[in-house]
Amino acid sequence: MKVCEESKSVPLIVGQGLAGTCLAWEFLERGMDFRIVDRGGGSSRVAAGLINPITGKNFEPSWKIEEFYDPAIRLYEKLGTQFGEAIWHPMPLLRLAESDKEWQKISSKLEMLHVKPWMAEYQESAPAPYLGAASVRGAGWLDTKKFLQFSALHFQQLGKFSSETENSFLIRCEGAEGLLTGDFGNQRCAKGEILTIRADWPQTHIRIGAGGWFIPIGEQMFRIGSTYEWDQLDEAATEAGRDRIFRIVEKLGGADFEVIDHVAGIRPIMRKSQPLIGKDWRGNWFFNGLGSKGTLYAPRMAKILVDWFFEGILPDAEFVFSPTESV
Repeated sequence: MKVCEESKSVPLIVGQGLAGTCLAWEFLERGMDFRIVDRGGGSSRVAAGLINPITGKNFEPSWKIEEFYDPAIRLYEKLGTQFGEAIWHPMPLLRLAESDKEWQKISSKLEMLHVKPWMAEYQESAPAPYLGAASVRGAGWLDTKKFLQFSALHFQQLGKFSSETENSFLIRCEGAEGLLTGDFGNQRCAKGEILTIRADWPQTHIRIGAGGWFIPIGEQMFRIGSTYEWDQLDEAATEAGRDRIFRIVEKLGGADFEVIDHVAGIRPIMRKSQPLIGKDWRGNWFFNGLGSKGTLYAPRMAKILVDWFFEGILPDAEFVFSPTESV
């Protein structure tokens, strides 16, 4: 199988968010040269880093989770050991149902073969005002801020940050900033806002319900989110977003809390909210579309991309985005 001509050049990764960082680690793993240029910002730096194996209104396993879960966890655990500080925090998750209809849907799937491996051996009794709760295994959160910071420091020490690379080719890992240029056709980017709060609540489980989630991050701190805004695509935290998250907070935890931080970012979403790789209309490679599940999908998608242009191993067609394709 023919290897891409670019494999003879040094790749220049544009963007050091989740996609660019995982791609850089894949290059290092294989002993391949690369450079990075990064302008800062981006949703990865404020992302919650949540991995939830069973998602959505239909209570189904995340798309292709059986292929992507283990590579992601292995990378984050390995890097935590290398950094000398854990960045992946496994934690059981409670999926809470607000209505009889919602609980009937969830409870009807607990014994299904594709769902059961992700369920704990017991279901929690639901805290008020919820009517049911299911305990999900395999969940947790990546400290994305530390992941990106520690990785950047390592790449700097290796001299990998430079835009002055001769005979280089671009791999655009620009997230929403890249999608909003229109270079990849239509996009479905969505702004999300997240609060960090302090509260005297149990820190044993991630909770999902009330249209949002909360993640215990230690020292009685929680991250709570998230909103979806499809029109105002900027990184400004808003009063409306805060009020929406307050309603989530009160349902998932209670009314007694202190706000520590309020941030916003733009999720990079393309076709079907799934990660995609390929070339733009200029012929530059790209890795984008991680959406709200980049923590799960970025590590293996990076491997698939490197396999493609260095080994000539064609990816599954569903991973590849055509520059003429519409969302």
